[in-house]
Amino acid sequence: MFRTTALTLAISVGMAGTVFAGPQYLDRTGYAVSGYDVVSYFDLTQAEIGGEQPAPLAGKAEFTADYNDATFAFASKENRARFQADPAAYVPQYDGHCAYGVAVGSKVPGNPNLWRIIDNKLYLNITEDVVDTWEEDIPGYLDTSEEEWAGLEAEKASRGRIPGFQSQAPAEN
Repeated sequence: MFRTTALTLAISVGMAGTVFAGPQYLDRTGYAVSGYDVVSYFDLTQAEIGGEQPAPLAGKAEFTADYNDATFAFASKENRARFQADPAAYVPQYDGHCAYGVAVGSKVPGNPNLWRIIDNKLYLNITEDVVDTWEEDIPGYLDTSEEEWAGLEAEKASRGRIPGFQSQAPAEN
């Protein structure tokens, strides 16, 4: 199976912008990104394509900030301050929905443990199978998702609408 190198990704995806406009995806925790500290992703060393990503830090209820009609939780007051200085730099793309799902025309929840940072932007996916497929052509899927997002951003998240994949996440928002 062909895998794109990290260098190729950095060059090919340079044109991807911050994409959000609809409501941030919230699951049963009531927090964006299931309560994980979005700043902590950017402090981790990401795995090579095909590898398992390290876990982000869990946020704490005592360190929160609101953005895009959602509450984000942070592991420390320092991470909250970094977020508050530039929230758009840290929020997941597509309002926390699955990047591959958007590329195939579905708005499904992103799993905060299935992530990748490309061109300093955080992307989530829904299942490990989806990650495997998405990583085969991240630049291509991102080009497509940029086109698809405009028609999906106002829709609510749906369950199980990714062809060939079953959703593992609850449809909440």
